[in-house]
Amino acid sequence: MGDTLSQAPLIELQHVNRSFAQGRTRVNALQNINLAVEESEILCLVGESGCGKTTTGRIMVGLLNQSEGNVLYRGRPVEGLQGKERAEYRKAMQIIHQDPFASLNPAHTVGQILSFPLSHHKMVEGRGAVRRRIWELLTLVDLTPPGDIVNKYPHQLSGGQRQRVSVARALTVNPRLIVADEAVSMVDVSIRVSLLKTLHRLRDEYGIAIVFITHDLALAKYFAWGGRIAVMYLGRVVEVGPTPDIIAHPAHPYTRALISAIPEADPEITRSKQRMQLRSEDIPSLLEVPPGCAFHPRCPFFVDGVCNTDLPVLEPAPEGRQTVACTPLTRGMGLRAHGS
Repeated sequence: MGDTLSQAPLIELQHVNRSFAQGRTRVNALQNINLAVEESEILCLVGESGCGKTTTGRIMVGLLNQSEGNVLYRGRPVEGLQGKERAEYRKAMQIIHQDPFASLNPAHTVGQILSFPLSHHKMVEGRGAVRRRIWELLTLVDLTPPGDIVNKYPHQLSGGQRQRVSVARALTVNPRLIVADEAVSMVDVSIRVSLLKTLHRLRDEYGIAIVFITHDLALAKYFAWGGRIAVMYLGRVVEVGPTPDIIAHPAHPYTRALISAIPEADPEITRSKQRMQLRSEDIPSLLEVPPGCAFHPRCPFFVDGVCNTDLPVLEPAPEGRQTVACTPLTRGMGLRAHGS
């Protein structure tokens, strides 16, 4: 039993659904999500706003409960964890929110923000040890010299500095996984790259797994080249696999559309690049998810009588190491542009 648990993923979602009440209607925000994150792995969740990325991340760290399905921490159902095991799970799973100004208490200094979890969880004992650990954490996230930062309030810091404080706060409890929810979208490009490098260094030096949530596939390509990407659309995972395979051989038409929209570094290539033409630019509402494949009203490879009737499941793609939820593709029907 012990060997089985030791080989289990760090966190795993099995057939997870999540619905919300909106008036008298139930909105299915997540449908049949199956994802696993291994120790020290980088997994990017990519998709347009409202696709369920943030909900998935919040369920992983225990901020939301699933409506159906199971969440497993190292092979054990999270719902069954109690006492020390429950506390271990809650400390192991941490989240960095998109807006650091909203997630940091404006009435507390940086030192107070970091000292509370250290003292509350008894990570270190004594005021001197707490102070030394705060200095270490600030140095670890490149907020140096720490003495210039520790007594400041969040409003006295730049956006990049506030986000680094959020990272340091997540590190106070020695996490095994950090969910970074659009964590660099509100800072300048130069600061963005620096923050991504910091997250990479934490993964490399401390073995922390990172679930990176973004709507920007170019950013996912940069950050998770050695990891995996899961592409989400209207509450479902439509493609998942190693990042190089997703980028080189995108299988799902939605993934192809996202990649075709990525600007290239060479302006000449960008100007000549053909962007995929969708049947419709409108994203369907979660209140009225289309039958069959939810992407079919926009898909240029739409096959009548298949895409609008059959609900696709994740299956091995014809090319690459990823799995894809596209019935015509996995049935060997090929993808033929609508009207061609």
